[in-house]
Amino acid sequence: MKSLYNIGIAALTVIVLVACNAKGSDKQITNIQQLPVFTVNLKDTLLQQAYVADIQAIQNIEIRAKVSGFLDKILIDEGQFVRKGQPLFQLNDAEYKVELYKAQAALNSAIAETKGAELEVNRVQTLVTKNVISKTELELAKAKLLAAEARVNEARFKEKEANIKLSYTLIRSPFEGIIDRIPLKLGSLIAEGTLLTTLSDNKEVFAYFHISENEYLQYVRNGKVTADDWKRDPIDLYLSDGSHYPTKGRFETMEGQIDDNTGAIALRARFSNPQRILKHGATGKIKLTTKVHNAVMIPQKSTIEIQDKVFAFVVNNDGTVRMQSFDPMAKVAGYYIVQEGIKAGQQLVFEGIQNLRDGVRIQPLPVVLDSALMTE
Repeated sequence: MKSLYNIGIAALTVIVLVACNAKGSDKQITNIQQLPVFTVNLKDTLLQQAYVADIQAIQNIEIRAKVSGFLDKILIDEGQFVRKGQPLFQLNDAEYKVELYKAQAALNSAIAETKGAELEVNRVQTLVTKNVISKTELELAKAKLLAAEARVNEARFKEKEANIKLSYTLIRSPFEGIIDRIPLKLGSLIAEGTLLTTLSDNKEVFAYFHISENEYLQYVRNGKVTADDWKRDPIDLYLSDGSHYPTKGRFETMEGQIDDNTGAIALRARFSNPQRILKHGATGKIKLTTKVHNAVMIPQKSTIEIQDKVFAFVVNNDGTVRMQSFDPMAKVAGYYIVQEGIKAGQQLVFEGIQNLRDGVRIQPLPVVLDSALMTE
């Protein structure tokens, strides 16, 4: 009887242990977190990129004095629109008129000397014909005539130079445009080369912007190989306050090489500016749209950022998760376009990643990405 009792106790103990183990296993199974996962697929999408633009007038020049003198007249005002050839400034021209009069007098003297030399040649020619004097005297008279003619030419050049300097005292607009600030006032002593103002013709403007080498290659893959290929598409400009400039622009040209320091290439677009809203030196943003073929796209909500790096959780075949970093190329409508790090066909955790760690096993719940986003 005692042995049967011991056997019964042992059997009961085994049953209790098995039951406890079974409960622990059930508890372990129920502790596995169920999370939605999706499969990464390739998609075509439109990518709109914004680039900081430096806006410059098609002509913007400094108006400087070409001669020295006192500033006698300021014939325009700051911010005024001027026409081509319109007088802007008048310098005191008294000394330049004197120089012109002296040059004209020297020219008249040289002309008179030349006439005297011509008469001398004619007189000597007559005497040589009559064999009164030798031909040597004739050659000497002709040489004096050539010297006199040379002095006439020199005097003419000096007169022209004096006229040019005198004309520089009245400074005219080389083209139509807007006058900038006038730093000097009436009576100021102007040296040669002094800045008087700046003139800007902004009826049209250039917008310079830079794109990275990777973006440039993306555009090339979309068929924009030469500058002419870029010219087909209109360009949108957004002003510094975020407003959209109403007139679309056209791409014109690009640099011939990529900058070694920045890894970018410069492009130039032209915009019409009939209302002269855009000013030289303004800034804005150029927005370009391009097609991206076979892009790897991940919802931003399925990622986390740690110390300027972006991570997603990849689901392994055994149900464990692995934190994987990737390089995003751009953001589009709540998605990252992946440059490298994540490949098509991989399974990623869609949401609930805040408390996940490497090596944690989950129970994947497959979802279709588009459907999951529509239900949010």
